[in-house]
Amino acid sequence: MVIQRIGGETVVLYADLRERLEVFEAIRSIATLPGEFTTKTVKGSLYHYYQAALPGGRVQFYIGSDSNDIRRLIAERIEGKEPAYADQRLFQQLASQIIAGGVVAVPTEIARILNCMANSAVFRAGGVLVGSVALHVMATHLGVHLQDSIRTTQDIDIAGESRVKVAVPNLRADVPAAIESLRMGFFPVPRLSNKEPSTSYAIRGKTLRIDLVTPMKGNHNTPVHIHRFNAAAQPLKYLEYLIEDPINAVMISGTPCLVKIPQPARFALHKLIISQERDISSTDKKNKDIQQAKALLEILREDMPTEIEKALTSLTNYAGSWTKNLKKTCKEYNVL
Repeated sequence: MVIQRIGGETVVLYADLRERLEVFEAIRSIATLPGEFTTKTVKGSLYHYYQAALPGGRVQFYIGSDSNDIRRLIAERIEGKEPAYADQRLFQQLASQIIAGGVVAVPTEIARILNCMANSAVFRAGGVLVGSVALHVMATHLGVHLQDSIRTTQDIDIAGESRVKVAVPNLRADVPAAIESLRMGFFPVPRLSNKEPSTSYAIRGKTLRIDLVTPMKGNHNTPVHIHRFNAAAQPLKYLEYLIEDPINAVMISGTPCLVKIPQPARFALHKLIISQERDISSTDKKNKDIQQAKALLEILREDMPTEIEKALTSLTNYAGSWTKNLKKTCKEYNVL
């Protein structure tokens, strides 16, 4: 058995933390921004600046000459700063209690990266965490533990559509700048063609890697620039179904954060579909696809069977190899 239930009290704590983080994200204000206001006096006149730490070091942004509006902005920052810090301390306390309840925290380095992405608005701008890290987060969201053998990975996969969604028309996130600000030694991984932009970031001597992916349009597999991420992403088949209508979930670590992940039922069916695309050299990956899908489907059958039905119904909107791959996998491995 690869599944173990999380205790009821811990499940309640997780639900509380998720709700609080959703509210926190909804009311983000100047009080939550990293940095501080500062002033300069030039020829007897007072000028205001905002000082922040960016990838290239500390910089100052000019706000304007002294005025009532700017003073009000500074007052709002000062008044809201302590409540924002109190919220963060509460989130960390709840996460500690959840971890004490038996939930396996996301590894420290990965958690640091996801926190950076969340604080840089990547998920609010339409980014979706996919891959095995998403499964780790998803398992906790569903109230279960999964064996390390089917969820452990050092790859962080973030997906995004090249076209802007109506819900986030003007929101942008600078992914390369966010990665650089981590100062962990990430570098863009060169592609075979030096004319193509990198879609992956790695650290020399480590297996830790960040990959940006996007749904494939037609048969075009060359990198696609995602304007609101200021980065290129690798097109992948079958991805649009996976990242449609993602859900909020909490990445549990010492400092938790809210991330977007796929719907669990879609995640399971997607794994069954892409398993048929693995060649003989990727047998281990194919086996992991099947194991992950079976584990999720077992949970969903018991807790949310209608979610599987909804995911199957949504799949009918996709023709060709989608349903063919799914039927072949189900027959081969006796799934569904």
